[in-house]
Amino acid sequence: MRRLVDASIAALIPSVIFLHLICAPYTKVEESFNVQATHDILNYGVRDFFSLKEPGRVQLKDHYDHFTFTGPVPRTFVGALALAGVSWPFTRAIGDAVNQQAIVRAVLGLWNAACLLYYRNGVAQAFGRNPANWFVLFQASGFHPMYYASRTLPNFFAFGLVTIAFGKLLPALKSSPASQATRRKTFLTLLTTTGVIFRSELALLLIPHTLQFLLRRELSLSQAISSGLLGLFIGISLTVPIDSLLWQRFPLWPELSAFRYNILHSQSSNWGTSPWHFYLTSALPRLLFNPLSYLLCIPLSFTQPALRHAAANLVVPNLAFVLLYSFQPHKEWRFIIYIIPPLLTAAALGANWIWARRAKTFTNRLLALALIASVLASFAASTLMLALSRLNYPGAHALNRLHALAPAHHAPGAMVHVHMDTLSCMTGITRFLQLPPPSPLLPPPSSIPPSSPPHDSAAPAGTPEEEEDATATKLFYIYDKSENETQLLDPLFWVRFDWALAESVERVIGRWVVEETVDAYAGLRVLRPGEASEESSSGDLEDKKGGGGAREMARRGEGVRGIMDKVERYGRRATGGWWVRVVMEPRIRVLRREGEVVGMGMGMGMGGDW
Repeated sequence: MRRLVDASIAALIPSVIFLHLICAPYTKVEESFNVQATHDILNYGVRDFFSLKEPGRVQLKDHYDHFTFTGPVPRTFVGALALAGVSWPFTRAIGDAVNQQAIVRAVLGLWNAACLLYYRNGVAQAFGRNPANWFVLFQASGFHPMYYASRTLPNFFAFGLVTIAFGKLLPALKSSPASQATRRKTFLTLLTTTGVIFRSELALLLIPHTLQFLLRRELSLSQAISSGLLGLFIGISLTVPIDSLLWQRFPLWPELSAFRYNILHSQSSNWGTSPWHFYLTSALPRLLFNPLSYLLCIPLSFTQPALRHAAANLVVPNLAFVLLYSFQPHKEWRFIIYIIPPLLTAAALGANWIWARRAKTFTNRLLALALIASVLASFAASTLMLALSRLNYPGAHALNRLHALAPAHHAPGAMVHVHMDTLSCMTGITRFLQLPPPSPLLPPPSSIPPSSPPHDSAAPAGTPEEEEDATATKLFYIYDKSENETQLLDPLFWVRFDWALAESVERVIGRWVVEETVDAYAGLRVLRPGEASEESSSGDLEDKKGGGGAREMARRGEGVRGIMDKVERYGRRATGGWWVRVVMEPRIRVLRREGEVVGMGMGMGMGGDW
């Protein structure tokens, strides 16, 4: 029975990760490099990167997103290449493009879940099953690690490896001093390798841990240096050849470039700065999530002699890392996400101490009940945050609506040109969501991995006649993501587009019809008894550049907003008029060119970017 209970609790970690993935399957701009790179590797392969012929090199720039949208610094392909390799057999069996993206994210989420479970098993061996269960409850009821575990941020490619490395530092029963030294050396090697490839800030995490090993004489200086050099060698051996090839720059070490750009040239401050205490007063409380974990359980673990040594090992060097990183002006919670498992382990030790003594005193009984209530409240709060966060991807929903609306306005086999503005691309649109162009625009067979289907993996295999019929009944899309302001202000630029996704109608030149408006989350508002809800009004929108004619045809009361309005209506009856309203605001307009010929065939309009 105990094993069943332990397994059920442990299963919360992958279950919650997959729940977040299913409820919020789309991505944002921070994840764009790796998700686009994974798509391109899956669909075009890497064969052309080895080509010395000009046609192969031309195809690279046409087919691979990172040659067009390079970003301020190059990022490593190591994670995307590994993710594509593991995902490839699963995506080949799935036709729908959105499901392909979900599979890629599921593979990454499963990897991070497996790493957390490996760490959980280490906690169980070191401290017992109950602390391990409390660790899982604290970890699974949080929001940020679970929500982002399947997201292709570089930090979450590194997160699993760092979690495994931390597992090596957990006390191992019946291990000899030599075995413990080996585990510490493995920690240093793995952390160095991960820092070299994915995130250079991990060098700051190495410093306090290495100093602790040396001051306690748990490792010699030569052992620490040799472990670091081994990790450096492994990391450079992986990242430099792979990234030099895929970026076509020789030699290239992406994390070194990022370190120079962000630290030596102080360019990271362009993305905003925060006060020195941001990590301690804002980021850590949000990441630990459950207030009792850091207000009660961690302090308690330091007050108990039996727990103090273990708690100090788990907390002190990792907080030292946070303090070191606090000198960097630009701060984001994801830069310190790696230390959450060991901090929650210290919290689990304190929670288990209370739980094991809940029958001894009335105070302990109250604290034990408070712990259970706090975990349940954390699950409820994280679920609410998930429900709100899934409303932040209007670009993806707008593109899906465009694909649903376009067939009613175009003849079968037509070429449809679509412009997607910056906000649309930043809020969910990826190449996985884009439908394929016609076969003349597909990459030649030399650029597709052996045994893989064409770019449109949804197309069923069949006779040439069946495939011709299927092709004749579908639309083909050519996508454009131009950001050049000079182009966007040129009326001739807009002539070639049949549809556009835009935040602002006024910036789209010509005569356009607003077919739908996609709303996004804009905050919360407390409604008092007797206070009426403010309903968004729809109306005619004037196209500044084209002289009018754009009409608002969005159905504001349908879909998610309609459901929320019904919930609010019945909820206010139950609460006497009080309610917390989810405020939605129009973000992306789905625009169709007005008065155009609808039956453009496949032989016309081949000049767009995609």
